[in-house]
Amino acid sequence: MWRLAWPVLVEQLLVMLVGLVDLWLTGHYLQQPHLAAIGLMSYVLWLLPSIFGIVAIGATAMTARFVGAGDMESANRVTNQAFLAGGVLALLVTLGFLVGGGAFVHLTRLQANAAPRAVEYLSIITYVIPAIMVEVVGIACLRGAGDTLSGFLTMAAVNVVNIAVGSSLVTGWGPMPHLGWKGLAIGTACGYVTGASIVLGMLVVGRWGLRLRFGMLRPDIAWIRRLLRVGLPAGIDQTAVVMCHVWFVSIINSLGTLASAAHGLGVRIESLAYLPGTAFQVAAATMAGQFLGAGDRRRAARSVWMAVAVGGGLMCSAGIVFFFGGRWLTGLFLGQQAEATADVAVRLLKIVAFAMPPFALSTILIGGLRGAGDTRWPLLFTFVGFLLVRIPLAYYLSWEHLTVPVLNCEIEGLGLGVEGAWFAMLTDCIMRSFMVGSRFVHGGWQRVRI
Repeated sequence: MWRLAWPVLVEQLLVMLVGLVDLWLTGHYLQQPHLAAIGLMSYVLWLLPSIFGIVAIGATAMTARFVGAGDMESANRVTNQAFLAGGVLALLVTLGFLVGGGAFVHLTRLQANAAPRAVEYLSIITYVIPAIMVEVVGIACLRGAGDTLSGFLTMAAVNVVNIAVGSSLVTGWGPMPHLGWKGLAIGTACGYVTGASIVLGMLVVGRWGLRLRFGMLRPDIAWIRRLLRVGLPAGIDQTAVVMCHVWFVSIINSLGTLASAAHGLGVRIESLAYLPGTAFQVAAATMAGQFLGAGDRRRAARSVWMAVAVGGGLMCSAGIVFFFGGRWLTGLFLGQQAEATADVAVRLLKIVAFAMPPFALSTILIGGLRGAGDTRWPLLFTFVGFLLVRIPLAYYLSWEHLTVPVLNCEIEGLGLGVEGAWFAMLTDCIMRSFMVGSRFVHGGWQRVRI
């Protein structure tokens, strides 16, 4: 478990560092509208890999199952077909953002002084969407084979490029031009291209028994159908999570630029707790898949619970830091001109501290379910949690007045602002942890056929 988890833990820290560096540069060299815009862009940079989860999650589960069974020929076929399907998906997503990127920003209700900056950032990132696909799908296949070190090495290089290029262009350091906000997006884009080049190079040469082969890159409908049967529900699940988060953030954006900036800062800091959650989620998925492939259901279940115990303990520790150290954490990213933003963000971190135990349980158990190929139940839990709990409750708790659709009647909300929205998020996390835990204890995930 530790061999699988620690490289992912460091890898995710490096993934997060890309966003934290952007946040730090924005907080110290730019203004509050830029903070609001970078908060929205963090969701976009979360959305894009989630979309490619449609292919990547199926690739991880199937690769792990075949490697556990000792069938490397099938594992290689999965890898090659995953890249083929991912390429088609990347083309569609790129075209979608080229045509509708501005409309997407408009739908999030970002304030007028921040929206043009978000559109400018998005217009640059759109052109490297295929590179994001290569990075996500390639690392997913390698994780299924048990190689979590490659993702760590890739993200190390991505961060060096992002920090060097982004900070130089924002500040105009040395011979570099002073591009300000635009430089942030260019630095991030350069990082993604670097990561994709490394992953592609590894798989062309061959890594952990996986290799891209020209003969296997021809479309095989039967294999792609198997990939999508596992990956499509999980990919829709991940994408739905992000899109519901975008809906959720549109509620917050309607409260003003201060609320948007504080929410964006709070989410960036909160994401520090996702590191052990993601790391042990990957470990749980790989171990569950490989042990089921080897026919050992008992060890599959035991390994997932072990991941929950260790990863959950680390996430709860992060929650304690958020509760007592929020002021210090916000001070790391903001200059003196953003004290109002920091004050609100500190209160948000105290709320999310209580969400860490249920969030840890659901996050890591979902990894075990996905590794087993059980991806439909988590999708159902996502829709129930967001559409029946978080979104309606966020409207009621954050707004002072709201109109009920269909009934066309107005009711009084509690008017708690952005803090009310975060209380809705806490309630959703608790509800979903009960649903996911019940599914795992039921044991039906052990009998899913891939």
